[in-house]
Amino acid sequence: MAAPTKYPDELRARAVRLCRESEPKPVIRRLAEQLNVHHEALRNWIRQAEADARERHDRPTTELAEENRRLATENAELRRTNEILKAASAYFSRRCSTRPGDGHEVHRRTP
Repeated sequence: MAAPTKYPDELRARAVRLCRESEPKPVIRRLAEQLNVHHEALRNWIRQAEADARERHDRPTTELAEENRRLATENAELRRTNEILKAASAYFSRRCSTRPGDGHEVHRRTP
C-alpha cells in the first residue's frame, strides 16, 4: 500500500472553497480529477471543513483532534516518568532498608 501524499494546505483550502461555493455542487470525483488530487482526500477535506464549521458532528474538529494528540503525547510522557520514578523509588527503598538493626547488618571478623 502506498504512503499517503501530503497535499499543501493552500490546495486543501482552495479545493474545499471551490466545492462549498460552487452552485450547483460539483461531483467530488470530477472536481478531484480537475485539481489532480485523490477523490477520497477531497471528500475527507470537505468533511473536516464541515466539522470545523460545526455543520457535522460525526468527527472531531481540527482543534479538538490536535488537542487530543497533544494530550496523548503528554500522557505517554507522564507514564514514562511515573515508571522511572517507581523504579527509582523501589531501588532507593531497597538501599535504605539496610540500616543497622533491621537484620541486614554487616558482620566483620575481629582480628
